Amino acid sequence: MKTVNIAIDGPAGAGKSSLAKKLAFHLGYTYIDTGALYRSVAFEVIRKGLSPNDLERIKDILVDTDISFQHVDGTQRVFVNGEDVSEKIRTNEISSAASTVSAFPEVRSYLLDLQRNIARTENIVMDGRDIGTVVLPNADVKIFLTASAEDRATRRFEEQKDDENAVSYNDILQAIIIRDKNDTEREVSPLKPASDSVLLDNSGFTPEQTLETVLEIIGRKINV
Repeated sequence: MKTVNIAIDGPAGAGKSSLAKKLAFHLGYTYIDTGALYRSVAFEVIRKGLSPNDLERIKDILVDTDISFQHVDGTQRVFVNGEDVSEKIRTNEISSAASTVSAFPEVRSYLLDLQRNIARTENIVMDGRDIGTVVLPNADVKIFLTASAEDRATRRFEEQKDDENAVSYNDILQAIIIRDKNDTEREVSPLKPASDSVLLDNSGFTPEQTLETVLEIIGRKINV
């Protein structure tokens, strides 16, 4: 039986991960958190005391780095070499390291094979920045989810404004603008819509409205 693959791409802060998780739950598909894969490599790099810029040593550890998604008590968890690292990979240190290691073609190639192997055997929803263009070019449905930089900054600000280490709106906005520039101008797998993707600007949308709209798009593409 043919599997169904749904790809969701877009810039930082557009709500890709939140949408992908809800979509996978609604459809009964597996959610593949591509960001967690890069964070997992970064976690292993940091744990072994390596620099995220040390490509040669990173290449040496990739072959022994086993990353998997497992369902535990009804939730999806991330494991690296048998250890549940779901919370450990969400720190600022790991986030920064993940941004560095993700630029290496060798790391992207390693994770590309892993992602495609999962997609061949399961119905999946996968989000990232090059899913429809590189990872799953033959995906059944491709969504490019975006929103204005100001809208995305507002969402991020609202999410963290009550935290002790809250960042100002202007700082968040500037970080998003810089991230957009880096993602769209990088040489390896730059952020851009696939030619056959559906562009959805969800500026001003609630998460529920975004989910509703995407379900309508999927319904027009395939029978779910």
